[in-house]
Amino acid sequence: MLESVRSSSPLGAVSALVVGAVSALTLVSARVASEAKDLMYEVDDAPPAPVVIVPGARVHEGRPMRVLRSRLDIAVALMERGRVQAVLVSGDGAGTSGDEIEAMIAYLVEQGVNRERIVADPYGLDTYDTARRAVATYGVRQALITTQGFHLPRAVALCRRAGIDIAGVRAANDVRLRTRLRNLAREYVLSRPKAFLELRFPRDPAVETPPDDRLAEILAGLEHGAVAAPPSAS
Repeated sequence: MLESVRSSSPLGAVSALVVGAVSALTLVSARVASEAKDLMYEVDDAPPAPVVIVPGARVHEGRPMRVLRSRLDIAVALMERGRVQAVLVSGDGAGTSGDEIEAMIAYLVEQGVNRERIVADPYGLDTYDTARRAVATYGVRQALITTQGFHLPRAVALCRRAGIDIAGVRAANDVRLRTRLRNLAREYVLSRPKAFLELRFPRDPAVETPPDDRLAEILAGLEHGAVAAPPSAS
């Protein structure tokens, strides 16, 4: 009997470790998500804001892949509905899959968004940096942010803590099941624990640049009629 207890002890320890890890991840995820409670909308219900932030994602041969394209489509819809006046695209201008910024700008322009209404941040290297740089570099104080549902609570939480009066707008997540599961696993195992630490121990963005007044100029120009209005929804 003693041998049986001894032989089962390692298995019991591993089981306890797994249960503890899962519990910790669940609590961390819930804490991050609580920061975004009641601040997430579908596109038709989104409140108005001066600008929508579009976080970058993978591109292929200079074109947005499905995840990023869905985010950009929401930005286009918000512009067409008059819910926002400008778009801030924020991603990696030297990403491993290509220049996310140029791909996003080109796609938005193809969809009818006035290039003069788009502001580009090529140093939004992750969601935290996107949020912090939106405030520190581009002077964002109120905004919408659009991304997929699994990512949205974290994005809203980080923007809120950065000092933005923020609301999130869900983008479609029309990807293969395998990709969806991989994204969910990465979100809950890696990204939310990282965000949990970032919420408690804020850091400077990886790249800091001087303030950029382009967004303020766009909004001021709209107020005085110097920038063309967005196309009306058909």
